[in-house]
Amino acid sequence: MSPPVAAKSLRQRALDALLEGDPARKALQARALFAQAPAGEEPGDEATSPHNLVTPGLSEPERQAVLTLDDAQQAAMPGRPALPRLVPAKDVPSRSPFTLEGRAALLHAICHIEFNAINLALDAAWRFPGMPEAFYRDWLRVAAEEALHFTLLREHLQSLGHDYGDFDAHDGLWSMCERTRHDIVARMALVPRTLEARGLDATPLIQDKLTRAGDLRAVEILDVILRDEVGHVAIGNRWFHHLCQERGLDAVTLYPRLVREFEAPRLRPPFNEAARRAAGFTEAEMAFLLGVD
Repeated sequence: MSPPVAAKSLRQRALDALLEGDPARKALQARALFAQAPAGEEPGDEATSPHNLVTPGLSEPERQAVLTLDDAQQAAMPGRPALPRLVPAKDVPSRSPFTLEGRAALLHAICHIEFNAINLALDAAWRFPGMPEAFYRDWLRVAAEEALHFTLLREHLQSLGHDYGDFDAHDGLWSMCERTRHDIVARMALVPRTLEARGLDATPLIQDKLTRAGDLRAVEILDVILRDEVGHVAIGNRWFHHLCQERGLDAVTLYPRLVREFEAPRLRPPFNEAARRAAGFTEAEMAFLLGVD
């Protein structure tokens, strides 16, 4: 009789979901990692919302385990479909939302951001050992919510006669993920609270254009995304400050050094100051963004 196969840990399953190339299956796997309804509730739309879910605990060995990639996994990282074609950011044309094709292209760009955001959250959950259990719970929650965002946007894109993969896209988010793969402090500083935080600033401006274009369903979806992204950026802020405090680092002076070292973009106004403060940016950090001495 063959020995029983040990169940995979949550972190190992997060890696499996990251390596999944089919977008729909990836989204389902990301939500399933977090989608255990509280005891006594029948699963349904309300019960299975990421806001109402609990995550199974991780044992000490699971948290401390150093997971590695074999050659095949490294080559497949991250899992994604053959399309969209990835091109330099400068080669992705900007489109007017006031034509159907242009609006589809705009929504496709946001859909691509959300697909990458699933990968970013899953990568944080599997890659970095030795963190508190809440760290992994946070990033599995983010992955589940990003998967919902991707699914909502893709369904709306399909209603416009297009699908994810129909337009070219760029790889800027995942590129920063790669550059920070050996440095958890840099990852927390530069992915959730820099690149993803740009969505806090951009979303209201995009919503205004989509409102004028008459696409109220897209505006509703972006309401959900903006609400959740405040929480995601807050998670990045919380763990960046946790790590800085744990290592005796000054978060305010460290951040610009990391921006230079890892060649992160220097963010430009206008900033959604209310959303950034709600996401945990301190007054000193806001002063840096605003160029105030």
